[in-house]
Amino acid sequence: MDTTRPPLPPFSLMSASEKVRLAEDGWNSRNPEKVALAYTPDSQWRNRSEFVTGREAIIGFLTRKWQRELEYRLIKELWAFADNRIAVRFAYEWRDDSGNWFRSYGNEN
Repeated sequence: MDTTRPPLPPFSLMSASEKVRLAEDGWNSRNPEKVALAYTPDSQWRNRSEFVTGREAIIGFLTRKWQRELEYRLIKELWAFADNRIAVRFAYEWRDDSGNWFRSYGNEN
């Protein structure tokens, strides 16, 4: 059985900001099992050309990601919210095993 993860909609500025911060903290734990629990069992993701469906697939995807992306660090910023929706801007950086650093930016709903 799934458990709810407060704060829940409808969102206020304070609760939307808290939800974004909790998500950022979860991702920065680099714990695939913990991160996957924040998504529904039938979640569907697209990351560039890869499509991922379900928590087990999310765990596998994140495990592979964080094996390649060393010292991963994510910053999420609340962009907009209304009732039951949140939009964020994000930036994350990581290095590869040769010491090259990378930074990516994006938006998510």
